[in-house]
Amino acid sequence: MAYSHDVSIWGLARKKNRKRGHGVRWTVAGKECSKWFTERALADNYRSKLMQAARKGEGFDTETGLPESMVRAQLSVTWYDLACRFVDLKWPHAAAKSRTGIADALATVTPVLVTTKRGKPDAKVLRAALYGWAFHKVRRETTKLTGQEAAALKWLQDNSLRVVTLNEKEQRSQLIRSALDALALKMDGTPAAAKTVARKRAIFYGTLNYAVELDILPANPIERVSWKAPAIAEEVNRNVVASPRQVRALLAAVHAKRPELTAFYGCLYYAYMRPGEAKVLRKSDCIDLPQSGWGQLLLTGNSPRVGSEWTDAGTSHEERQLKHRAKKIARPVPIPPELVRLLRRHLDEHGTAPDGRLFSGGRGGPLSESVYGRVWQMAREKALTPAQVASPLAGRPYDLRHSGVTLALNAGVPAPEVARRAGHGVDVLLRVYAGCIDGHEEMWNGRIEEALKGDD
Repeated sequence: MAYSHDVSIWGLARKKNRKRGHGVRWTVAGKECSKWFTERALADNYRSKLMQAARKGEGFDTETGLPESMVRAQLSVTWYDLACRFVDLKWPHAAAKSRTGIADALATVTPVLVTTKRGKPDAKVLRAALYGWAFHKVRRETTKLTGQEAAALKWLQDNSLRVVTLNEKEQRSQLIRSALDALALKMDGTPAAAKTVARKRAIFYGTLNYAVELDILPANPIERVSWKAPAIAEEVNRNVVASPRQVRALLAAVHAKRPELTAFYGCLYYAYMRPGEAKVLRKSDCIDLPQSGWGQLLLTGNSPRVGSEWTDAGTSHEERQLKHRAKKIARPVPIPPELVRLLRRHLDEHGTAPDGRLFSGGRGGPLSESVYGRVWQMAREKALTPAQVASPLAGRPYDLRHSGVTLALNAGVPAPEVARRAGHGVDVLLRVYAGCIDGHEEMWNGRIEEALKGDD
């Protein structure tokens, strides 16, 4: 590594129509260097650091263009250090579900990015230390790791790869590919679902981008490696879609066993609601439940189950805004007479929890996935034939939402309107339900046939 004092630092540069449009440019031994930022203040701060280093008489690396102090700081950062800093960066503003996703991805890839495998701890122990402590900001800051997990983490810290190594030409391809290959596997070595791989890859990519932001790496090394991720099969399997007759039979079976949950499943089918949205449905959200005709709900929130250790409130469910929506943005959903009747009957016979929620678990707590999942399987066994029970048909409560959206699309409701009611983007809706839209072939065929006759 050669250093030079032949340094010239130029004034700030500006490029319009570019996301990172504010640049710092300088030369080291005649070689031009530059770094670009989204804000002028960031660029000015970086230029000041270079100026201070030059005034102190520091040499500048002729390869990277960085002053000696910055180079030393870069070389000292390990992948483990970077991963922890990335967790700390994202934690305050991340949903609990996102926190678990980040910890999962980093706990998968971090054991791969080490300098040696000699003395490597048991994989399950190491993952427990990473997922449950190192990549959990609050636990890392408030508790002390002990026993096997502490020893495993000490080994990892001692052998974690330096981040700059990921950009070295001789090792970059092999290291990045090894990391991506690890993300594509489950813990038992079998291939992970394509969506899981895509999610983990995005977190790995984001962590490396953070290294670029911190000037540890000049560019994201993933972009220089050709690696093909598994294809993502987003389309809903049409075999899970239940007909209206089958749904009514399933709801009747639920009503026979757990009548207080009948309207819950009805919300998933008739209002296209996600289970987390139905769990937090309150009486105040039922803005119109007429004696006859269509009614209307105003959906305001979602409550996915994450685990009490990942939420700020220490509860197993985290009440949040609607999925893909900003806070306080509600979604009005017209509901058919069938669901109006189910909700009116529910309110008359079962009332609400103390906070106004229509559906609750034991002692007024949140309705758990284990409860409504178990009830659903009992309903399938009672309402469906043995062959249907063994099939994917309405295999999960969530499939009621798929069935309802499919029904609306096949009834001819325009995709933008279905997307609005379901809380989807139109492009996502058409991509996910493309394989379930049918029943119009004769009409389209007739139109094409008429067009072909146009020149006759």
